[in-house]
Parts: sequence; structure tokens; C-alpha cells
Amino acid sequence: MKRLLSLAALFTAAAADQQEVKLLPEGPGKDAVVKVCLECHGVANFRKVRKDAGEWTDSVQDMVDRGAKATQPEMDAIAAYLVKNFGKGARVQMNSAPLEEIKAVLGFTVPEAQAVVEYREQNGPYKDWRGLLKAPGIDAARVEAKKDAMAF
Repeated sequence: MKRLLSLAALFTAAAADQQEVKLLPEGPGKDAVVKVCLECHGVANFRKVRKDAGEWTDSVQDMVDRGAKATQPEMDAIAAYLVKNFGKGARVQMNSAPLEEIKAVLGFTVPEAQAVVEYREQNGPYKDWRGLLKAPGIDAARVEAKKDAMAF
């Protein structure tokens, strides 16, 4: 019975990881990010920050120094992917962003970010920033002020 519960937990964790993988933007370097970065932490860990190329390169090197297994080409691909999708000035992908990214990058409150994610999960992807206003408890002024930092 104990072994069965362990297997069930493993499959549940794998399913959650696959859900996170689906929410990452497509593009060169995504496979390396999945292979190397998601081994230790979830996508919200890096989606909630915006770093420049040097900072992302340093972060990837730090991961490797701490034990992540990556070749130099993988490290370069990871850094490039992170810069493109989560670099300074990168827009928040509102149809895949986790709560943590919406909160940290756009400055939404936890309840607002939760409402954005829950509404998206129940009603499908947003078409534009105005769609966010349909989520309950959203501050319309905050959404409008941050619309240029969002992508759909």
C-alpha cells in the first residue's frame, strides 16, 4: 500500500510538471530549460523575475555551480531563452503566467492574480487586456496601467 501511494504521488508530481512545461513559451532553449532547470524548481521560480542577459547568464552558471547538469551549449540556450521570455522588458504572457509572475511583475495583489488565473482556467485564454476585467475583484485602473507589460 505504501508503495502504491508513493507511485501515485510520483505520477501526480509528473502531471503537475507537464502542466508547467505546457505553460512555458515555445522557442529555442525550452527543452534545455525543462531538462536542466525544472529538475530542481518550478517555472514560477524564474518567471517572476526580469533579468538582463548578464544576470541570466550568471544565474545559469550559478545553477551549474550548485550541481545542475548542463553542457555549455545547453547553458547558452537556457540563458538565451530566459532573456527572450523573461528578460528586462519582456511582457507577461497572460494566458500562461502563474500567479507568482502576475503578482511580482505586474504588481497585482494575491487575490487579483489568483482571480486572473482562475478565470483563465475556467473560461479559456484572454484575447486582450480588457478580458482581465471580467475576472472578479480586479482593479481596472491597475490592469489598464500595466496593459503594455502584458502579452496575449
